[in-house]
Amino acid sequence: MSSRAGAAESSAKSRVVLLTLASGQFLMALDSSVMNVSIATVAEDVGTTVTGIQGAITAYTLVMAMFMIPGGKVGALIGRRRAFVIGCCIYGAGSLTTAVAPNLTVLLLGWSFLEGIGASLILPAIVALVAGNFAVERRPAAYGLVVAAGAIAIAVGPLIGGIATTYFSWRWVFAGEVLVVLGILVLARRVADAPPGERRSIDFMGAVLSALGLGIFVYGVLRSDEWGWFQPKPGAPAWLGVSLTTWLMLAGLALLWLFLRWEAKVVGRGRDPLVDPGMLQNRQLTGGLTMFFFQYLVQMGVFFVVPLYLSVALGLSALQTGARLLPLSVSLLAAAVLIPRSLPDVSPRRVVRLGILALLAGAVVLMAALDLDAGAEVVTVPLLLIGLGMGALASQLGSVTVSAVPQAQSAEVGGVQNAVTNLGASIGTALAGSIMIAALTTSFLTSVEANPAVPDSITSQATVQLQSGAPFLSDAQLETALDEAGVNPEQSQAAVDANAAARLDGLRAALAILALAALIALFFTQRIPSAQPRSPESSP
Repeated sequence: MSSRAGAAESSAKSRVVLLTLASGQFLMALDSSVMNVSIATVAEDVGTTVTGIQGAITAYTLVMAMFMIPGGKVGALIGRRRAFVIGCCIYGAGSLTTAVAPNLTVLLLGWSFLEGIGASLILPAIVALVAGNFAVERRPAAYGLVVAAGAIAIAVGPLIGGIATTYFSWRWVFAGEVLVVLGILVLARRVADAPPGERRSIDFMGAVLSALGLGIFVYGVLRSDEWGWFQPKPGAPAWLGVSLTTWLMLAGLALLWLFLRWEAKVVGRGRDPLVDPGMLQNRQLTGGLTMFFFQYLVQMGVFFVVPLYLSVALGLSALQTGARLLPLSVSLLAAAVLIPRSLPDVSPRRVVRLGILALLAGAVVLMAALDLDAGAEVVTVPLLLIGLGMGALASQLGSVTVSAVPQAQSAEVGGVQNAVTNLGASIGTALAGSIMIAALTTSFLTSVEANPAVPDSITSQATVQLQSGAPFLSDAQLETALDEAGVNPEQSQAAVDANAAARLDGLRAALAILALAALIALFFTQRIPSAQPRSPESSP
């Protein structure tokens, strides 16, 4: 009887731990997806421009990217649960500051800086705490649910943001986050903490090099849409005829190379490195990190493209757009939960490959389904496939990376893992956006040039004005702009028709590049182990 009671108590405690960590992951992913549908309202409320709010989103991403690896090391030094709790306190303070922000400066302090710092402590700690609180055979299910919570936050963010902005205020979202943080802090007492590592001073030079390398690289990627990847757009900064984006990415990579060289020297001197470079020679770990990179590249590209199609091409509201994304959340959660539970001994490599194939199939099906006469229903089946793929990957990859090294290094792995996912997410969004705008511009100009209803003078003006990229406009937005410019009805209709066709061409091109990324990912799945780990200290 006592053994049954003990098992029930243990099971209840596990559910509380899982709820606590999944809630933390959910919060970390919610902000940006909520703000993306509320940018104009937030900008007006705090007395700034849309560009200012987009800058705040960029800054939040940069702070997380820069401090993710040092944040993982802090958890290893002071204890994972303590780092998690401190991160939640900082994040909660940032959410409260953002909720009452009267201007952009306070918004930047609360959201971009404090929440970014909090996230850089929370996310690596979550990875380590899952490893410390769940037996190795239960980790795939635990990691699957935690990662699924983050992905679901991205999917339902537009719905939450739409409801808050339409009926209440965007500030309610951040005030609600404070309440969620308080609940997490209460529940965190049930989370078992792995003992901190040997007390040593943190490698500050390594922290500076990793932060600068990741920050400069990600900043270059985030500005690619405005500056161009290689060939600079008109008026964009350039050096030696090459876009500053390219130079920033190269500088970031050079600093990361110096970081790894420095860490090797630190290890050679018998001191404690920020990240042991020897970990990156681990085939299983690098395989898992590579899959994380491609997963988030495709995932965030899809979350960029599909809402644009629904909200701009079809004119759906934020609420309707969020509702149309729900099938992805359902299939993602189902796969993340049911695969580890129903097939505990399944080959991780096989699940990962099937997950990548599901992502590929979803992108291809959606690309084929997009049509001028298509409605919102065409996204349902592709999103179910994409959610299934994301859930399959989520059910395996966290366990794959953490089981590749001794549990004492789980916090460092968490820092590196989240840095890699940040890179993948940034590149996925920027790449999908750049390809989409480039294809839209080319298609629009081709249609206009071939249309006899459009005079050569207007075609020449359009060519010059669109050299830096065509805006992704709805038909209503374009019609309003053409009316204000005094364009006659025949020419206006020709431009609207060309824009509608070009918009779909841009979306198809973005989905094609995401499908190609998924296809490339298949070539790296050989590094994923073919058998589930059975020991907490297992390594290949």
